[in-house]
Amino acid sequence: MNWLQQYRAPVAFFLLMLLGWEVAVRALNVPVFILPPPSAILYALWEHAGLLFTVHLPATLWIILLGLAISVILGVGLAAAMTLFPLVERTFYPLLVVTQTLPIIALSPVFVLWFGYSIWGKVAVTVLISFFPIVVNTYDGFRRTDAEWVELLRTMGANRWQIFLKAQVPASLPMFFTGLKMAAVVSVIGATIGEWLGANEGLGYFSRRMAHSVRAAPLFAAVLVLSLLGILLFLLIQGLERKCLPWKREGGHRESARQ
Repeated sequence: MNWLQQYRAPVAFFLLMLLGWEVAVRALNVPVFILPPPSAILYALWEHAGLLFTVHLPATLWIILLGLAISVILGVGLAAAMTLFPLVERTFYPLLVVTQTLPIIALSPVFVLWFGYSIWGKVAVTVLISFFPIVVNTYDGFRRTDAEWVELLRTMGANRWQIFLKAQVPASLPMFFTGLKMAAVVSVIGATIGEWLGANEGLGYFSRRMAHSVRAAPLFAAVLVLSLLGILLFLLIQGLERKCLPWKREGGHRESARQ
């Protein structure tokens, strides 16, 4: 099944939804500053394309990439530490859950106070929101290693580190990529929140400026770019997953063939 067949139904539904949106807004005479039609959003996207794609998109993308890189390093490191050392797991796992109960929008001004209006305040918000899915999914992947593999390595004289590297790390890769795909999507939210609170460039800054001036069409255009950015990051990581885990792709194809 090629990509066109796979995504034909959602693309068709999305196009029908856009058509219904366009017709409904025009038929009901909805003011453009409340809900612009898709045609007005696309025109605003074309009108502001130079500013959006050459100034604001690179700034937001840089924040996202930095935040994701830091989240992967810290998340995988903490997941490995919790797997290898029970005391670390008992100490930090409850704190991880607590971090997700704190409202990000309320903590963002604190990061502004700590880091000022530099890029690192926005990166900190991105890390806070994207760190959790990486560490939790990777940790679950480490723990779900097949017990028979572990026992086999033990009978062959493997120590704790060898078992971790030869059995648990490969077994955790599917869950790691699941967490990374989730983190990539929510990192767009984190970067946007950070830019909303204090920035002089970026898609979040642009959308805030458009909202303050009640220009809905450019605001929706910026939101569209943010959405496409999240989708693109997701698809790129999905492609990397298929390259790194060919056995998972082959298994999925066999399941599809059975159905």
